[in-house]
Amino acid sequence: MDYSRYVNPQIAAVPKSGIRKFFDIVQTMPGAISLGVGEPDFVTPYHIRNAAIESLLDGETQYTSNAGKISLRREIALYLQERYALTYDPGSEVLVTVGASEGIDLALRALLSPGDEVLVPEPSYVSYRPGVVFAGGVPVPIKTEECRNFVLTPEELAAAITPRTKAIILPYPNNPTGAIITREELQKLRDVIVAHDLIVISDEIYSELCYAPEGHVSIAALPEMRQRTIYLNGFSKAFAMTGWRVGYLCAPAALMDVMVKIHQYTIMCASTQGQVAAEEALHQGREDGYADVLAMRQSYDHRRRLMFNAFCGMGLSCFEPLGAFYVFPSIKATGLTSEAFCERLLKEKEVACVPGTAFGACGEGHIRCCYATALDKLDVALARIGDFVQHL
Repeated sequence: MDYSRYVNPQIAAVPKSGIRKFFDIVQTMPGAISLGVGEPDFVTPYHIRNAAIESLLDGETQYTSNAGKISLRREIALYLQERYALTYDPGSEVLVTVGASEGIDLALRALLSPGDEVLVPEPSYVSYRPGVVFAGGVPVPIKTEECRNFVLTPEELAAAITPRTKAIILPYPNNPTGAIITREELQKLRDVIVAHDLIVISDEIYSELCYAPEGHVSIAALPEMRQRTIYLNGFSKAFAMTGWRVGYLCAPAALMDVMVKIHQYTIMCASTQGQVAAEEALHQGREDGYADVLAMRQSYDHRRRLMFNAFCGMGLSCFEPLGAFYVFPSIKATGLTSEAFCERLLKEKEVACVPGTAFGACGEGHIRCCYATALDKLDVALARIGDFVQHL
């Protein structure tokens, strides 16, 4: 039976994730080391797991409010105020989602009408462009340059705006490059955004994994930006809770009302035990100065420097990442495309990385390597990559 006439052609035309392609192959290779999937190698801290277990044993197995447990939403509001000087009403401006990924989908579907354009700085997370297409919009990629630290400039932003532009996605700290954006750089973008009356979808899932002394700054904290920003974050990266699938959205009540409506009809609510665990993560974090987060960030910082120095030692040009847990070295000197490099590396040395093209066409000539990997495996993987590059 030919199903092509039944399937939405726009969705059928969207390619599958370039990350998952290599991840699936690795699962069939017992000796392979994966630097591909962006997942912490830490186990969720015990006190967080225990809170969920106790909740389950107590029979807390019912639906929560569509927007999420109000106690969790209060903790989120307190956390954002304390860490990033952001003020949101937990009753009307905070929504608990099934991971930050659902938040991206909700924001795009709530904003876009058919044909609306969304600006997507690239290289960036693989879900942004497909998410825009799924919501009926038109993704407009903006190439960022390594020579400018992979940061979007106000000139590049202004040049990409058309009468159909409705929103821009800001992905900092950035996956895959590890780039961060400073307050001064955000201020320059803010001026263009306000002048053209755009909405910002600010994906700050890696906000706790920022290694610069000044730390992370949210664009929502800048003057006139709170009312035009949909703020995205979650628990997967900073609290090692990827499998729990808990994220959150913050936005002005009028925008939140539309996103909650979509969430109500499609999801109902995030997992009850996931929400209990997330609440414990934030509550205990306020009590102990986010000791779990700090310990993980210090470990990632050590691995970050190890991997960056290793690629430089191989003779490969490498941008120094100051956020997230990825390195994005250039492999242009090898003469191979990103796809060919990763395919051969996996086949010949059993190390999985992700081609830069998975994050946009401008990622060609680069590979993404995740350093959220145990140090012993990281050492072996880097030695194998070094041998591979030397052979080339």
